[in-house]
Amino acid sequence: MTDYLDRAGLGVAPELASFIEAEVLPGLGIEAGGFWAGVADVFGRFAPENRALLARRDDFQARIDDWYRARRGQANDPVATEGFLREIGYLVEEPAAFTITTGNVDAELATLAGPQLVVPILNARFLLNAANARWGSLYDAFYGTDALGDLPPKGPYDAARGARVVARAKAFLDQAAPLASGSYADVAGFSVVDGALVPA
Repeated sequence: MTDYLDRAGLGVAPELASFIEAEVLPGLGIEAGGFWAGVADVFGRFAPENRALLARRDDFQARIDDWYRARRGQANDPVATEGFLREIGYLVEEPAAFTITTGNVDAELATLAGPQLVVPILNARFLLNAANARWGSLYDAFYGTDALGDLPPKGPYDAARGARVVARAKAFLDQAAPLASGSYADVAGFSVVDGALVPA
């Protein structure tokens, strides 16, 4: 059983407390006591509302379960089902048009819609997959579509098509984001030198 640590009246697992206090906060300039007090304040204000919402969800689920149990074996009636869901408040009228604003959001997230994946920073493959999901993978775009002039063959990865994809992607980069000298076809990798990205 976990022996929780007291942080501003909250019971916090030692592993979480250590991570927050030793790894997260020092780089942010936030004092641990103030952080935990803020967390406790948020929990204190919103936990009752959250519990009420969870209870309402449980009530919805119970009533919906009862509805379908009572009609077991009957043909589905979309009109009756919608009426029931509106009656219990599960479905509500669409609200009037509205706008919202959110401050302090990085431009590449605020102005470009796309998936936002949370991944562990220590796993390079996860990070690459997340970046590709967010902004798209050039290789995937060429391999999985007819951008090369034909569709990919069915079945496992096709190495010959993969080689065509790499060549086409590097040629595309030579046009879209050319290097100061040379071609992407001649680059084996990149490194950061004095804050600059240098091809190798």
